[in-house]
Amino acid sequence: MKADAVFEGGGVRGIAFTGAIHAMEEVNIEWQRLAGTSAGAAIAALLASGYKSFEIREHLRKMDYSQFRGRTFFNHIPFIGSFLALSLHLGIYKNDYLENWMDTLLSEKGIHTFADLPEGKLKIIASDISNGQMLIFPDDLIRYKMTPNDLKISTAVMMSASMPFFFRPVIWKTKDQTKSYILDGGLLSNFPIWLFDVSAPRFPTFGFRFVKEEVNVGSVIPTPIHLFKNIFKTMLQAHDLRHINEKTKERTIQIPTGSITSTDFDLSQKDIEFLFNSGFESTKEFLTHWDFEKHKEKRKRTLF
Repeated sequence: MKADAVFEGGGVRGIAFTGAIHAMEEVNIEWQRLAGTSAGAAIAALLASGYKSFEIREHLRKMDYSQFRGRTFFNHIPFIGSFLALSLHLGIYKNDYLENWMDTLLSEKGIHTFADLPEGKLKIIASDISNGQMLIFPDDLIRYKMTPNDLKISTAVMMSASMPFFFRPVIWKTKDQTKSYILDGGLLSNFPIWLFDVSAPRFPTFGFRFVKEEVNVGSVIPTPIHLFKNIFKTMLQAHDLRHINEKTKERTIQIPTGSITSTDFDLSQKDIEFLFNSGFESTKEFLTHWDFEKHKEKRKRTLF
């Protein structure tokens, strides 16, 4: 059974995707094309490189999530450290741990740049805030006079997962020495379920996202940091909710993540198991009423 997959951004909650993938593997889904934002980009990249759910789950189990907060000298200064980091580096933490982790895993499969994958196999969403544009890697590399061989997949994943204010922007120098500031793809599309839509699709596209029926932000904003976080959460959640319609829901597995947020980097083994099981059970339930052939016929008759 062939299908495409699109994974929502969601920080550490992306662990839930491993359970969902495992459930899909049990019914012999064969992924044709994969895409994602932030944590979803990381999962999509690993699957595109040949990893199976049990391998990804094992690597995530061993991961030290606290290392995601790439601390510097400023982060150890009480009270004003975060403000100093924001002022000087435009972000509180570094995000190079994710890039190094991804680079190691992809290298084990002989994958480094987008050129090492079949054309169209993987797409990663990021945001170029210097030019005010959404980036779809590797498609948009041509705008920067670059080729798929010029960008490491691990770097694209880091770009896609660089949450504004929380992480520093990725300062990307292209071949012509143009400098661009790249941030989280969720700024412009956290759930790019539309990415593979055509009028006559060969395969259905399954979307994997976390349950969010309303925008959830703090009503009290005591500091500028809280203001920045609320701005980002509003953008991240509200943008794609406008595009979740009945046709989209029909092909989307919605995964509850309880009280775990995207930046809960102090996950316990109990939290990890909860996320995995939530992804697995949600997908199993989805598959009980999923009619693959009917959906393909329905999409062929529908212009998106």
